[in-house]
Amino acid sequence: MDRQQVMAYRIAAQGLHRETADPHDLAVFDLGVQDNQRGGPAIALAARLPAPADPGDDRFALLWSHRGAPHLHRRQDLKTLVAGLVPLSEADAQARMNWQRAQVARAGVPAAEALTATAKALRKAVGKTMTKGAASTAVTKLVPDGFSVWCRGCGATHILEQLMRLAAPLAGLELVRDASPATLTPMENRGPVPAKPDVAAATAVMAAYLRLHGPAAPGDAGGFSGTTATVAQDMWPSDLAEVQVDGKKRYLPADALALLENPPEPDVVRLLPPSDPLLQARDRDLLVPEKPRQKEIWKILGNPGALLADGEIAGVWRPKTSGKRLSIAVTSFWPLDPGTQNRVAEEAELVAAARGLTLAKVDW
Repeated sequence: MDRQQVMAYRIAAQGLHRETADPHDLAVFDLGVQDNQRGGPAIALAARLPAPADPGDDRFALLWSHRGAPHLHRRQDLKTLVAGLVPLSEADAQARMNWQRAQVARAGVPAAEALTATAKALRKAVGKTMTKGAASTAVTKLVPDGFSVWCRGCGATHILEQLMRLAAPLAGLELVRDASPATLTPMENRGPVPAKPDVAAATAVMAAYLRLHGPAAPGDAGGFSGTTATVAQDMWPSDLAEVQVDGKKRYLPADALALLENPPEPDVVRLLPPSDPLLQARDRDLLVPEKPRQKEIWKILGNPGALLADGEIAGVWRPKTSGKRLSIAVTSFWPLDPGTQNRVAEEAELVAAARGLTLAKVDW
């Protein structure tokens, strides 16, 4: 397979042909849709649904899940999801601590043990709806001193950010949607903190990644979860098809091979939010082969949205609001024909509607 065929497969697998009417049925929710607090999920749904979604649909819950980032998930999936977030090993737990791995190590407590202890403390501390700041203050009093750090911005000592984020779903806590500041609340009928890893649940995360972002390698799937390629192989699914993508060995679920071999034409035009599921694949060289363009899409701070056209990431876009009016500035990576530009303008109308605004203009 070549990358163009893989792109066509992913566009179809992720529902960007708008063939699914109910957001609950969208395959992207098998992993979750990341929420970047700028209307990301609403825009991602607008790119996939033939009609606007209900912004208050209570069949979904927001929580810190993969890599500690906020994702919107189906409520019916939460039990399995939370089980799949429990590290399989000490090496897995250390990897998931990410940028605060060294700080956790200095506490002198194994990372897996620190995560479990923090989850139990959070469950005790947050028995009702609380702002993140209040929850952080409460749990900091219950965990060992080594789990906390002095924060110059807050002017206080509080629990390590990544440790709190990873522990919150294990403690049965979700985020209140659209709340500012971030606010935690107990999940309905939350169970106890998981006592041990669930390999089957962790494997389900890998399988969902491969179905949505395949064909892919263990390092790609592991990276999405915040762990290593070695750990990913410990939760690697069975019944996979091996595929050569531009000469590299990759994998996807065997029952998805037919769609990969014969995907529909990727003739869609979509404006994707900065954290859209399509952009969450870890093999960025496949999504956007040109390094300078990668730097335009994935920045350290303030990512733009992405323009999808003719099976490629064809540019970036940025919004600007003035009152209840939205302007969108589009920068294409190559000249687009007038028909495509007209379709971009139609998509801009949908983006504005998804954010509860009126489109003022599209600037090129």
